[in-house]
Amino acid sequence: MSLDLSNYELLWPAELLASEGERILRASDRTSGSSWVDRATWLITEALAGTTAVADFEELLDRDAFVDDPWSPTTPGWGSRAGTGKREWFTGLINRAGELRHAAAPRPYWSQRRGNGLSHDGSTLRDTRRDFARLVGEFEDKGYLVEVFGKECVDDHSELPDASEVIDRRLGIPHLWPLAPETWDEDTFFGLIEVFHDLVSRPRIRRNHPYGGCGWHYSEFHNGPARVLYRWKVNQLLREAGIEYELAAEGEDLGRLVAVTDDARSALVHQALTDSAPGITPRVRHAIALFRGRDTTVESKRSAIVTLAGILEERRALLKDRLGRDEGALFEIANRYDLRHRKADQRGDYDEAFLDWVFWWYLGTVELTNRLIASRTTE
Repeated sequence: MSLDLSNYELLWPAELLASEGERILRASDRTSGSSWVDRATWLITEALAGTTAVADFEELLDRDAFVDDPWSPTTPGWGSRAGTGKREWFTGLINRAGELRHAAAPRPYWSQRRGNGLSHDGSTLRDTRRDFARLVGEFEDKGYLVEVFGKECVDDHSELPDASEVIDRRLGIPHLWPLAPETWDEDTFFGLIEVFHDLVSRPRIRRNHPYGGCGWHYSEFHNGPARVLYRWKVNQLLREAGIEYELAAEGEDLGRLVAVTDDARSALVHQALTDSAPGITPRVRHAIALFRGRDTTVESKRSAIVTLAGILEERRALLKDRLGRDEGALFEIANRYDLRHRKADQRGDYDEAFLDWVFWWYLGTVELTNRLIASRTTE
């Protein structure tokens, strides 16, 4: 099948569309045709911009639900047995998700281009708060907060949770719902970013309840894909605003704001978290969280280095075997400076940038020893 992707634009990460789509295709082998079609339609509605893709999908024949009819048309085309079916089309879309282009924001308009005192993308911190509130509203409109906030129904008069209390229990600040971004200070804003990461949950099924204009009802919630999408959208928002924090995608500080690093350091963090043995993974996670948190201090950076130094001390024999006498330099840094033992004769007159250098050096060495250990097991 030749699938024309030129009219479709992504609103999601391509990997997330592929993973959710593959799940639908697997489930369609065990469920009725109408069930998988409804889920697929909802996924396309969410993940692709506009209505073009949904319209194309709805025009196709659901061959899984087709009942052979000798009087049905046989001319190839949309909606016929000989034409492309829904499953074939959807499978092609999912398999080629990586080829889809992302929807681009429109170029700045006159008032944005003429603005004074704005950041490089034409926004201010307060604008970013407003944009974040709008983003949360989009998640709410698509049912991502129904699992925690509930939904009113004309046929169900049960009392719903108080959304403000739900947030208050997590953040310790009352009366934050409905969102009023003009009232937030910086700590409240950043706190809400982290709270909603933990609250969102994607509904994989929606059902329209037309009575009394009730609208969509949502079910089968899963927080995994919701959080992936939320991090992707929020990090994009922060990046465009020039705010040098991002929501962590892995580690002990998953879903918490951390300092942005370059791609190479991000890759190092990922490798250290992924490849470490189960016995040291919690310590590596803890060290990374101590070092990169938004509220990190000199003391927490020292603690992070000490944690990594402890791991390397346990692997000192391996380092000496592979590196020779040079392994001593690793520990001389930790012992001679005011880092690990905190003795009176240790040097403490160094810039905080020194801590950054030592941390990345030690983390890189932990990752190196992971690879050395792995190579031993394969020899």
